[in-house]
Amino acid sequence: MDFVLEMTGNVKYKLAIDPGVFIFDERKFDLTTYFDRDEDLESEEEKYLKAVSSHWDRELIEGSAPPEKKSKPNKSLKETISTGTFAIALSHFIKNAVPDANASVLEVQSEDGDVELSLEDGMKAILGFSLKGKPLREDGPVHFYYGDGRNKDNPIKNIRKFIIK
Repeated sequence: MDFVLEMTGNVKYKLAIDPGVFIFDERKFDLTTYFDRDEDLESEEEKYLKAVSSHWDRELIEGSAPPEKKSKPNKSLKETISTGTFAIALSHFIKNAVPDANASVLEVQSEDGDVELSLEDGMKAILGFSLKGKPLREDGPVHFYYGDGRNKDNPIKNIRKFIIK
């Protein structure tokens, strides 16, 4: 089984996507709680920019302060990674591929059959890449979930390639 996925088609850059390195990506999130959120869904990029802007403004007004003492987390990072179920947004990869202006469809090719959806829905989709700390070797390398969670109990599995049309 090949664990590297391709993103090709009507894009400026063709991508080779290696889910094996997602565990080190700061953009990953806990898949077990992702669909249970009731909060306003603003993008991770917007949240990051707001946090950085707030910190910058505070330092300009108040001056820099020594770092706060943090309480020890209940779980170590190693324990969290080795037992967690994680996902990452597909939009990061679509943006990096730079779809052409006339691109409007994302085709998800899997061994179980191909699925076409709008590129807009693809931008909201997420890719599950680990289950209880283990890579998805049997039916992976990733599982495809629609952003609204309509297939959270039955994701698209055995994915081999993404084609932007």
